[in-house]
Amino acid sequence: MHTGEKPYTCEVCSKGFKHPSKLQVHQRIHTGEKPYTCEVCSKGFIDNRNLQAHKTIHTGEKPFTCEVCSKGFRTSSNLKNHQLIHSGEKPYTCKVCSQRFSQPNSLRTHLKIHTGEKPFTCEVCSKGFTHQTSLQMHQRKHTGGKPFTCEVCSKEFTQRSSFQIHQQTHTGEKPFTCEVCSKGFITAVSLSRHQFTHTGEKPYTCQVCSKGFTQRSMLFVHRRIHTGEKPFICQVCSKGFTRRDCLQVHQRIHTGEKPFTCGVCSEKFISSSSLNNHQIKHTGKMPHKCEVCSKGFRKAQTLRDHQLAHTGEKPYTCPVCSKGFTLRSSLQVHQRIHTGEKPFTCEVCSKEFITSSNLKKHQKIHTEEKLHKPSVF
Repeated sequence: MHTGEKPYTCEVCSKGFKHPSKLQVHQRIHTGEKPYTCEVCSKGFIDNRNLQAHKTIHTGEKPFTCEVCSKGFRTSSNLKNHQLIHSGEKPYTCKVCSQRFSQPNSLRTHLKIHTGEKPFTCEVCSKGFTHQTSLQMHQRKHTGGKPFTCEVCSKEFTQRSSFQIHQQTHTGEKPFTCEVCSKGFITAVSLSRHQFTHTGEKPYTCQVCSKGFTQRSMLFVHRRIHTGEKPFICQVCSKGFTRRDCLQVHQRIHTGEKPFTCGVCSEKFISSSSLNNHQIKHTGKMPHKCEVCSKGFRKAQTLRDHQLAHTGEKPYTCPVCSKGFTLRSSLQVHQRIHTGEKPFTCEVCSKEFITSSNLKKHQKIHTEEKLHKPSVF
């Protein structure tokens, strides 16, 4: 018992066991025998322990509770894996890239990134997925199914995880707390992302321009700058956007909706960022300062664009001629050279221009003509 000896060996795979009963159960993996059957769904299991754990799916019972966040689990092994989230321990390491994980299934899913394996394929659009649950969630995009409904506000969700996180918005529960600033978060993932603000770590790096990000999703969105991909299309004017929230704000141009109102002058705006930038006009403050030249800016984005002038960085590259630009707007104007687009038209002579500044220069010609035109009197 205490010597570690395993005298009972499987003839198929040579795995050793301390007790003959353990060997007997193990051999069912090779024979396919499943003598224990669920009375509800007729699913078979190789031993009674697995059957009893399965039955809790039908009863909804979760007898194993986390002492930190009170979340319930059907099995003790699931609880132990969950507790690693709170301890921060990540015992499962990828042998390819050394990334560490707290859950074994997270490591297994991660490994498919290196192998490229996507064994689960959508029958509608042929898109591949690394695991079945991702395929099932994806298929709801085609069916429109949202099986999880909030009893408080009736909002529907395609994923159970999104539904559970949403419910905490009603309860105000934030079980995950930052040890540095004591700020609370609804999910462990949100806490992990927040902690990067204290460490300064940006583990997700763009391979094109080397810009770092705290979240993988932010990197995916950023890559569209280089690829030119704009998957979110306005149905009114066909303009494309890299992000869904940018499309939603843009659509207010067509609807005329301006849900954000200035408390000082009652002027309305289509986005909260536009309102915030406007309110600075009333205060006269320039809250965003350049660390190099101390110049102040009202907008954080304007400061970021300005700082590129000091670094010489040109992160926006033309996919046609590879010319680099410090500003996205400059790249957009440049691309009109290749597309031939001239959106600015002179009302006097109908001549078209690539930029509004070129149109304004041109219009001076007509202004000067009027000034020098001889009087009929």
